[in-house]
Amino acid sequence: MTDNAANSTAGPDDETLALAHALFDAARQGDAALLGSYLEAGAPANMTNAAGDSLLMLAAYHGHAPAVRLLLQHGADANSVNDRGQTPLAGAAFKGYTDVAEALLGAGADPDAGTPSARAAAEMFARTDIQALMG
Repeated sequence: MTDNAANSTAGPDDETLALAHALFDAARQGDAALLGSYLEAGAPANMTNAAGDSLLMLAAYHGHAPAVRLLLQHGADANSVNDRGQTPLAGAAFKGYTDVAEALLGAGADPDAGTPSARAAAEMFARTDIQALMG
């Protein structure tokens, strides 16, 4: 086996992993400026971590509406589901982030997708403002 063949089956290099960690941290912290610069440079808006959480899921779950809107503008899937069957909208409903829920619904997020669905999470946690947005 040549070095090239060995490298073709290897995982991401340290630099790539560091960049991925930086992007996931930016999503968690709502650093739209950093996310935007990498999205403009071609970073995938639908990147997921080992748990299947997308950048959008992390931004939504942590209540960062500007980062959510930015990711959606760059093609992030509003209905992406993580490894536990949760959607970004369900995360926003669980946490009570009305502005995030509004952005996701405006981008076509399905309130009945996932387990539990955003509709069920909003009902379970009495998020009446988010329930009203879902109709």
